[in-house]
Amino acid sequence: MISLDEAAEQYLTSLTRANASPKTIETYQIALADLSAHLGAEATIENLDLLQLRGWLADLYGRKQHAATMRKKIAAVRSLLQFALKMGWRKNNPAKLLFTPKLPKTLPAVPTEEQMVAVIEQEQPERDHAILEFLYGCGLRVSECVGLNLEDLDRDERWLRVRGKGRKERQVPYATKAAEALDRYLTVRQAKDNALFVNRRGTRLTVRSVQLLVKKYGLLANGDSSLHPHTLRHAYATHLLSDGADLRAIQELLGHAQLSTTQRYTQVSLKDLMTVYDKSHPKAKLR
Repeated sequence: MISLDEAAEQYLTSLTRANASPKTIETYQIALADLSAHLGAEATIENLDLLQLRGWLADLYGRKQHAATMRKKIAAVRSLLQFALKMGWRKNNPAKLLFTPKLPKTLPAVPTEEQMVAVIEQEQPERDHAILEFLYGCGLRVSECVGLNLEDLDRDERWLRVRGKGRKERQVPYATKAAEALDRYLTVRQAKDNALFVNRRGTRLTVRSVQLLVKKYGLLANGDSSLHPHTLRHAYATHLLSDGADLRAIQELLGHAQLSTTQRYTQVSLKDLMTVYDKSHPKAKLR
């Protein structure tokens, strides 16, 4: 018999060898450790059944876990059991029968173009200004932004090579203002390696550093301490869509695997459109 912990360890090792993202591996490790803690040290991968999994799921509900967290944990267990099938440890995957909680349909709060201008155009050090221009002007994830290297830049054609989720690469253009901010930053950049954005020690910035940076400038510009790098990504997509960009093109620029992921930005734009309609169209007042 193979213990659940041993099976999980072998599975996570296989993810590392397959170049899965560190964030995915960390998320799956936490999820599988949670299942192991619930079932106890004697749990084996061969004897794991649907009743045990439903008991674990009920425990997650009892702990009031967020739906998104529960979905990730269920996905991790399903993937582990698929690995077990491949290894010949099992002949079925009972996790496929688990109910997956639905995510609440919430619309992201997106800053207006005026609010974004206020954040980016305030007085800032060259590096910080370049980071904000790239986050908003290219729709980068914060991990993609800090992962940029000098060789990822095509400064003549103004293209970025971006490494996204699942190690997938895409090409993203950047505009004149981002190019100008980049040029100013590179004149003062002092680095010990090829990372584009570096800290005072000359080493690559962390995700946390950029999160704090964005929060600071959101607070200074608009009194908004909730501003997050991903908010700038939402704003990038929403403002492109509002200005007439094609949804498929936005999907490519964001690096979304599924168009349905990109479509949530249309809901934001439609909400804004209805707000304008209700305030200005004479027929709206008759409703």
